[in-house]
Amino acid sequence: MGIRTNILLRVYIAFGLILLFAFAVIVQLCRVQFIQGKKWKAMAVSMSAQYRDVEAARGNIFSVDGSLLATSVPEYELHMDMLAGGIADDGVFNDNIDQLAANLSKMYGDRSAREYSRILRDARKDNSRYLLLRRRVSYQELKKIKEFQIFKNRKTKNCLIVLQQNKRIRPFQSLAARTIGYKNDNVKNPVGLEGAYSSYINGENGRRLMQRIPGGIWMPVNNDEDEIAAKDGADIISTINVNFQDVAQDALKKQLIKSQADHGCVVLMEVATGEIRAIANFTRTKEGDYQEKMNYAISNAIDPGSTFKLASYMTLLDQHKIDTSTIVNAEGGKYKFPKGPTITDTEHDNYEMSVKRAFEESSNVAAAKLVTKYYSGNPWEYINKLYSYHLNEKLQLQIAGEGKPVIKNPSNRSWNKNYTLPEMAYGYEMNMTPLQMLAFYNSVANNGKMIAPIFVREIRRLGNPIEQFQARVINEQVCSDVTLSKVKGMLEGVVLNGTAKNVVKNKLYSVAGKTGTAQVADGRKGYTANKTYQASFCGYFPADHPKYSMIVVVNNPHGVYLAALVAGPVFREVADRVYANDMEINQSPATNLVGNTSLPKVKQGNLTALKKVYTKLGVKPLYASANAGGEGVDTSNGIPFEEVKYKNGTVPEVTGMGLSDALYVLGNAGYKVTVRGSGIVTTQSVTGGSLIPKGSRITLELQ
Repeated sequence: MGIRTNILLRVYIAFGLILLFAFAVIVQLCRVQFIQGKKWKAMAVSMSAQYRDVEAARGNIFSVDGSLLATSVPEYELHMDMLAGGIADDGVFNDNIDQLAANLSKMYGDRSAREYSRILRDARKDNSRYLLLRRRVSYQELKKIKEFQIFKNRKTKNCLIVLQQNKRIRPFQSLAARTIGYKNDNVKNPVGLEGAYSSYINGENGRRLMQRIPGGIWMPVNNDEDEIAAKDGADIISTINVNFQDVAQDALKKQLIKSQADHGCVVLMEVATGEIRAIANFTRTKEGDYQEKMNYAISNAIDPGSTFKLASYMTLLDQHKIDTSTIVNAEGGKYKFPKGPTITDTEHDNYEMSVKRAFEESSNVAAAKLVTKYYSGNPWEYINKLYSYHLNEKLQLQIAGEGKPVIKNPSNRSWNKNYTLPEMAYGYEMNMTPLQMLAFYNSVANNGKMIAPIFVREIRRLGNPIEQFQARVINEQVCSDVTLSKVKGMLEGVVLNGTAKNVVKNKLYSVAGKTGTAQVADGRKGYTANKTYQASFCGYFPADHPKYSMIVVVNNPHGVYLAALVAGPVFREVADRVYANDMEINQSPATNLVGNTSLPKVKQGNLTALKKVYTKLGVKPLYASANAGGEGVDTSNGIPFEEVKYKNGTVPEVTGMGLSDALYVLGNAGYKVTVRGSGIVTTQSVTGGSLIPKGSRITLELQ
């Protein structure tokens, strides 16, 4: 093969390869364009522009009296596009930028106008499309900033980029903080009302077109047509009363500090509705302060102690094993069961006494002996009755985190035939939360009807109710009416004559309840020598027509640990202040018997004031004839009154009046007055009806 032929062959091969490569390129271009076109276009859009969520404002949480417990406050992050169309021209930019710098400097004062101007101009040189102007800008600040000339002008305002962020705040700060709760994407389990009702509160996010710019930053595209506004969340109307909540927290915290306790809780519930009016939980921190870290009221299931005796005695009474007058020997406050535990009382002088008195004195020995005597042969009879109260079931609360109650039975592996039954009689060998115990006591106050507590009354959207809640009935009648009457008397006896008489008893209103001092087990170590106690008081008030039930629990108080002295003062303080502030607590109106009795002593004078006072006293006035004096007696229609009158130009009669009324009457008549003494006008120097010139002086003697 000649040289020429060899060269041509190589040229043809090279040319053929080029054609083949070109053909492959064309095929691939067609494939990308027509076959994979949608895929690559979507990828290009996703890398340069995409729709992103705009967070909706979460709904508010209100107290039952309309106070705001939690709300979302908008905060804004402000950016500036230094190459936006309105300021793309250097002349326009320079005409506005120094004024903007001066406005920012004046408003925030953190930089001089010269510094702000330099930052803005440097960003312009760097072709910044997303310069951060300010973080955490309030709505009021944003309104002022939008009034700056550059952002107010229709042609240049598009350079401002506003990003809204919602900040969750609690106006009352720590008030019911754990019950209100919070929502955090990093926390798996929801907390409080914020977590339990997040599906309502969250609202619906909107969307906004965002464009990716150098540096991996996503910048909003100002295209209102492609934006979908966020839909704000619904509002929650809770059952919490702000004033009562404040009272409960204050009383509990004072007692915890005094006792140097580990933690404690208070729950105040409305008897008829089951609505929680206040719930306070405090834990001692490492620094020695107390904060709301855990909702012990709904989660802390441990031995309740002597407050459980109500269930034991209710069972014994309802099954006709005993009566309140039945005599039981408390063995001097200490008793060793054959093959069983040794049980002791706080008081060591309890011997033979009635069942009612044993309950009032909170005798552990009496309760254990009675339950063992009547149920040791058939423990299921006792257990099944406890189960009929649903004490072994959760309350199915509106808030997550409820502790599981445990009421043992003979089929459990931990059941001990010699120990468990007598221990259960006075509140051991079981687990119950404070709120579960309160629900049981509330059933007594509620005439036998047991209901589940609720924290949320209503959900509203734009002010209109979309869902309402009422307490779920757990048991229509926990016991017979006869038994109910007896246990009510026993609970009142605890406060009148028993362990709580020196602390909880109040002359203004009646209280029924039970103290409970329990030793707390230390995990697997059990009831160690290093004893830890829990003090509690559970009850309701006013006892004769209950409106509120309440439980107080204080864990590991140092020094004094008896329930009456630790939990009792908290119950008393909260109950006193609630009673004083609740004007609809079903107080019986005072009866004022006027007919054929002496009337309240009154002064002559301002009839309007007199009528007002008599009305407040419940004395019915009769605005009738003048033939009856102010000291007259009541008729079937009321007390007749007559306004004090005098003839113009004569001295008024002011004897019997108070000083202010006498001065008012004589002054209006044109006379000067000299006063001696204090009290009621007994004599006047010029008798009523006399004719003397105006301006004359009249001396009044008061006594």
